[in-house]
Amino acid sequence: MGRDKATLPIDGVPMAARVAAALTRAGATDVWCVGSGMADIDRRRRTIADDHPGQGPLGGLLTALRHAADDLVVVLACDLLEPSSDAIADLVAAAPGHAATVPMVDGSKQWLHAAWSRSRCIEALTASFEQGERSVWRAAADLDVHVVEASGPGFADADVPADLPAGTSPAAAPGS
Repeated sequence: MGRDKATLPIDGVPMAARVAAALTRAGATDVWCVGSGMADIDRRRRTIADDHPGQGPLGGLLTALRHAADDLVVVLACDLLEPSSDAIADLVAAAPGHAATVPMVDGSKQWLHAAWSRSRCIEALTASFEQGERSVWRAAADLDVHVVEASGPGFADADVPADLPAGTSPAAAPGS
C-alpha cells in the first residue's frame, strides 16, 4: 500500500479502528491493538507494543496471545474492508475445542483473521517462532485447526490498492 494500512481511512475511519469497533459489536470485552502508533488511531483502545517488531505476523500473534486475559483470543489484521460483527461472532461460535479456528474466504484460509485458544497453541507457536519461523500458517501446521467457510465480505481484506473501495487512496497521510 505504500503506507501503514492501520491508519488508512475508509469512509473517514482508520481501518484498525473499524476492526476494533466490529470486535466490540461482536461482544468482545477486552479489545486492544498491537503495534506502534496505534494510540493515534483509536484513543479509546488500549495499545500493546509488539514484542517482536519487524518480525512478521507470527510475532504480532504471539504478542496478542501473551497479553490476553482470556483463553479464546480473536486476532484480526487491521486491513478488513468490511469488518463484520456477525462474521466475528460466527467464528467465535465455531472455536471451542480447537487450537485455532480460521475462516476460509474464496478458497483461501485467512490466517490473520482467526480465533486462537491460548492454552492449545501458544507453546507450539512460540517454539516455531524461536526456531525462526515467521509464517502463521506454517507455525500452526501441527495444531488442531478448524476451518470454517466464511460467506459475505466480513473477512475480505485489502492487500493492494486495487482492493480498496472506490474513492479510497493509499496515498500517505500528511505528516507520515
